[in-house]
Amino acid sequence: MQVLNLMHGKQVRVNVFHYSAAINACARSSEWQLSLSLLSYMHEITVTPDEICHNTAISACEKGGQWQLALGVLSEMPLLRAVPNEISYNAAISASEKGCQWQLALSLLSNMPHIGLTPSDFSYNAATSAFEKGGQWQLSLDLLCLMPVMRVTTSCISYNAAVSACSKAVKWGMALELLSDMHVARVMKDEISCSAAISACEKG
Repeated sequence: MQVLNLMHGKQVRVNVFHYSAAINACARSSEWQLSLSLLSYMHEITVTPDEICHNTAISACEKGGQWQLALGVLSEMPLLRAVPNEISYNAAISASEKGCQWQLALSLLSNMPHIGLTPSDFSYNAATSAFEKGGQWQLSLDLLCLMPVMRVTTSCISYNAAVSACSKAVKWGMALELLSDMHVARVMKDEISCSAAISACEKG
């Protein structure tokens, strides 16, 4: 911000790249309010924010736990002639997951193919985690099963979310079956996988 203020003071022409770097610096420092302020100010000085600026602002909101604001930035992008991409949606899905908004995570994931975007393993994992937090164990399993069909690689993160979801729902049999599936899929178990399965058995 100090560099931007200095450039403005010296009447140095500031462009989108300068603001993109500033927004990114704010995001790294968890200054989501400042990221949004910079994004808004760009319009006032007729510097058009690009996709990178918007994506970074969404990520800043996600890190700050501001899922409503993250989705707000995403929804405004087409109106401002900025085309949302996979990074935009992944950050928004992650924001929904952190905000325990599993319905929004599902909606965002489902919408990606309709606008020509291919969900990645990050997209699926974030959505699966959102389902786990929302107590939607069946959706967690459905998404886990869908990943290989869509040629998306499953990982320990994918399975952990599903096992944890089953644990919360006291589906101990399904939790143990998932551990077995991890072995077949050659996915390494970790402490989270085993702890969630043990917890499911204790509850059952």
